[in-house]
Amino acid sequence: MEIILNQDIPKLGYKNEIVTVKNGYGRNYLIPQGYAIVASESAKKQHTEKMKQRAHKEAKIKTDAEALAAKLEALTLTIGAKASSTGKIFGSVNTIQIAEAIEKQGFSIDRKMILIKESSIKELGDYNVTISLYKGVDVKIPFKVVAE
Repeated sequence: MEIILNQDIPKLGYKNEIVTVKNGYGRNYLIPQGYAIVASESAKKQHTEKMKQRAHKEAKIKTDAEALAAKLEALTLTIGAKASSTGKIFGSVNTIQIAEAIEKQGFSIDRKMILIKESSIKELGDYNVTISLYKGVDVKIPFKVVAE
């Protein structure tokens, strides 16, 4: 089933993309939630016209995202967490803490854009996080988890 996405959906696609999904996923989840519409012939024509008008705006957004990515690459974050004497953290480091650390550096990043490769960070040490700023504009930021 082909659908047109109304918003960005992680691991599926970006807003205004035409993607193919399984029928049940599209009919039972994406369309009723308002995340997508069925890609019929008339919807595809409207989509094409809308994309022509939006091409100029997207170029500006992408250049802004690339400029922000260049600034973010220079960052090195340090996140403090309560830890035991063996180096285990009480709890774990998540995207909220990373977003707050980036905001302290003067950048506003939505926590939903942050992807942590490890399933959970529960020990002190050095890690990397990927921030997806825009289509094809991803930046890796190293960060260190230290004991408070």
